[in-house]
Amino acid sequence: MSFADYGFAIWETFYVTVLSTAFSLVLGLPLGVLLVAGDKDGVLPLPGWLMHILNIIINILRSVPFLILMICVFPLTRAIVGTTVGTKATIVPLVVAAFPFVARLVETSLRELEGVVEAAQSMGATPFQIITKVMIPECLPGLISSMTTALTTILGYSAMSGVIGGGGLGKIALSYGYYRYQTNIMIVCVVLLVLMVQVFQTVGTFWATRSDKRLRK
Repeated sequence: MSFADYGFAIWETFYVTVLSTAFSLVLGLPLGVLLVAGDKDGVLPLPGWLMHILNIIINILRSVPFLILMICVFPLTRAIVGTTVGTKATIVPLVVAAFPFVARLVETSLRELEGVVEAAQSMGATPFQIITKVMIPECLPGLISSMTTALTTILGYSAMSGVIGGGGLGKIALSYGYYRYQTNIMIVCVVLLVLMVQVFQTVGTFWATRSDKRLRK
């Protein structure tokens, strides 16, 4: 293995992780807001049966191990990407596995704002105004921290994608380190993944700290 091979694998792992996190955020953020706002005591109550179904679906998706989930979503992956193998094909199962996790993280962050939400309601703010101008801005540091956690989790999932022919460090670790018993290659891949996690975590923590209005005063 050359430095160029490792460099390309790092790039593949990076863009798959970031892209999957972005798509997971697009799906998970509104769903997490809905879980809080649509509660019986929320700003936009929804039918109890609908909330119950949403919670069941999220719990089921979070309970399925990622390796099994990758196989289960093969039809969806083929329909969206056109294939079930390769680097791009791993994005679909990564998003399916991560967006329920993101939704729960968002839900946890938003449920800490009861006092602020009640104050906004007492001033006559509409549900949309409460969500967009109170709930999300007030818990932004917590949301950034949650997204950092999701990012590092997806990075770990992406390393497993070598099982279905995905690229990146997971493919090198599996194809060369495991199947060919080259332990040194596997160790290098693990070290690189750990370093990527450290970088993501450092950037996320810095961003969350800078966005916290309490720390800027």
